[in-house]
Amino acid sequence: MARTSDVKPRAVLQIDGLHVYYGEAHVVQGVSLSLQAGVMSVVGRNGMGKTTLCNAITGLKEVRSGSIRLHGREISRLEPHQIHNAGVAYVPQGRRVWPSLSVDEHLRLAATGGDEAAWTLDRVYQTFPRLFERRGNGGSQLSGGEQQMLAISRALLANPKLLVMDEPTEGLAPVIVDQVADMMLQLGHEGDMAILVIEQNIGVATSVSDTVAIMVNGQINRTMEASVLAADRELQQRLLGVGRHAEDDAGPAEEPMPAGESARERLADVYVVARGEAGGAPSSSGAIRTVSQMPNRWNLPAASLRDEMVRERNRQADEDGRKVFQIPYSERIGKTAYVAGTFDTKGQELGYLRDCIKKLGIPVRTIDVSTSQKPSRADVTPLQVAGYHPRGSSAVFSDDRGASVAAMAEAFSRYMAAQRGVGGLISAGGSGGTSIATAGMRALPIGIPKVMVSTVASGDTRAYVGASDINMFHSVTDVQGLNLISERVLANAAHALAGMVARLPSGEDMAASRARARPTVGITMFGVTTTCVQAVQKALERDYDCLVFHATGTGGKAMETLGHSGLLTGFLDITTTEVADMIVGGVFPCDRDRFGAAIATGLPWVGSCGALDMVNFGPRDTVPEKFNSRKFVIHNPSVTLMRTTPEENRAFGEWIGERINRMEGPVRFLIPEGGVSILDKPGGAFFDPAADKALFDAVEATVRQTARRQIIRVNANINDPAFSDALVNAFAAVAGPTRRSA
Repeated sequence: MARTSDVKPRAVLQIDGLHVYYGEAHVVQGVSLSLQAGVMSVVGRNGMGKTTLCNAITGLKEVRSGSIRLHGREISRLEPHQIHNAGVAYVPQGRRVWPSLSVDEHLRLAATGGDEAAWTLDRVYQTFPRLFERRGNGGSQLSGGEQQMLAISRALLANPKLLVMDEPTEGLAPVIVDQVADMMLQLGHEGDMAILVIEQNIGVATSVSDTVAIMVNGQINRTMEASVLAADRELQQRLLGVGRHAEDDAGPAEEPMPAGESARERLADVYVVARGEAGGAPSSSGAIRTVSQMPNRWNLPAASLRDEMVRERNRQADEDGRKVFQIPYSERIGKTAYVAGTFDTKGQELGYLRDCIKKLGIPVRTIDVSTSQKPSRADVTPLQVAGYHPRGSSAVFSDDRGASVAAMAEAFSRYMAAQRGVGGLISAGGSGGTSIATAGMRALPIGIPKVMVSTVASGDTRAYVGASDINMFHSVTDVQGLNLISERVLANAAHALAGMVARLPSGEDMAASRARARPTVGITMFGVTTTCVQAVQKALERDYDCLVFHATGTGGKAMETLGHSGLLTGFLDITTTEVADMIVGGVFPCDRDRFGAAIATGLPWVGSCGALDMVNFGPRDTVPEKFNSRKFVIHNPSVTLMRTTPEENRAFGEWIGERINRMEGPVRFLIPEGGVSILDKPGGAFFDPAADKALFDAVEATVRQTARRQIIRVNANINDPAFSDALVNAFAAVAGPTRRSA
């Protein structure tokens, strides 16, 4: 009797030990996976190497080592067109349709299988009737959903054995997402081809796939049945940082309360620290009394408060699932110089920058951020960059130039935030090009070289530089053609960037250097809180590198930028006066993202109300007339300080409190009951207990206190030794033991 063969049919796609690099960055690290048939999704956070995996399969990125086999045939060493002819079709992220070609022209170019093929032009139009209606329209005239239909149809007309789809639902409206998901399900069930889907939307990935591979840090962490991942919310959050998206409103069931334990016992006691005797009389001994009463503005019982906290935590987890996860700092650093700009109008000048850098042996990557939709020969096209916009490329390309420039700036910022192995970024342009290019520069960590040759570099550049370390080069002449002056300026800028890139330590060296160094803490200071900050700095300097930022708007932004970049290990936000200028209209305002770094990173944060008794203006005659009846102090001929009112202070406290509520890391906010600045004490020009009380009460009433988020009152002025000691002790409590440098 003949024996039945146990040999399994060859997998449509078999990947073994795949390694892919971008420069020195090891992006795909030993990936192995097998797709026998049907639909497989690869999911993972941003920056995990999913798109690089697609590019390796389709031949767009060189493979360092490993194997990629299509029905048993090795394709990892083939050219992209050879891989396409072998039966691999690609639907790239960002669609990449030709703006000047009509829908019908797109499809006829791709239709090579003849009338007997499984996918013909007629079948495409039957499957996507909307494309038939729009067959005479150009690619740039289509909506994001229509462009995605066109990109999928173009791939199907190749009649592939394997269809690779990179983020097919990115930037699409929910109704279009459902249509694309239904189409993928139908294709998978028909069995004509296997489909590999790269997808961020966990709901889509698990609904259309048979199996799901989870990619973490360039490796396949595990492969599992889609239904199992769909049901395991905890695993989604642990490996991917996301839940099932907004359609799952119900959070996990709360654990039952142990017998005999009250809701109040499940909440940590909150200690309010103040100097005083029994009954609240002033103390001469400086003893500290504690109370453990949970304050809340609604006067709700602890059980109700806890229920709301649980609901808020679940809601915040869903919001966090949509955030872009940061790439480790050491992986951001490389040796490739990026030359970005509007190549449609500045191609000659940008090409000159590229050539100058290449001649010095520095690898170069060009990025076109133009919005004209003209054909581009840059390494990264405008359509690729535009695909990073939250609403897709259709949000970038419009008839409104101002809106297009703003949208491209946002897209480019997100694009650069997702890049690895960046040695530096350089650009040249006018005001529009500068707006776009510097948005991408600000998205890079401090320390990565950034050079902007601009016609606006000799003026006020705050809007372009922000809190980053961008080097602005004045172009002297307009960035329009090459001449004796422009060539010299551009060459100087290019050589400056090349020198910085050449001497830039590797990511590994930077990481090692940071590991050896003392941890860094960001501290905010103003002239009226200097005594406090100096005392805190002296107490911490043995264990920490103390980076002090002047709270003038840009100072706070600079600290936030370092926090986002991973260069800080904690915050001592003593001087929050920028909030007062933002709300009232002073000259040193923060933006609405103040405290955003602590919110995003969860780093230890200790804050206070430093200098919230004042709003800053320029010379006295520049103060708006509506404030003429207020109390002023002329700090110097260029700076006028205005005392804040109880109503304004209440607004400050509520705004700060709401921001504190969004912090998930360890938090302490210290209230100096004796005054918030050197001017706010008995006999001082700004001493106003009623205004201070409005501020303090608003903070306490707004902040939802927990064991990790506490308000602490200290019966001292902010510049008294007792208060600086309390700040140091609070930071030690939230930061934990420190590792001292060798």
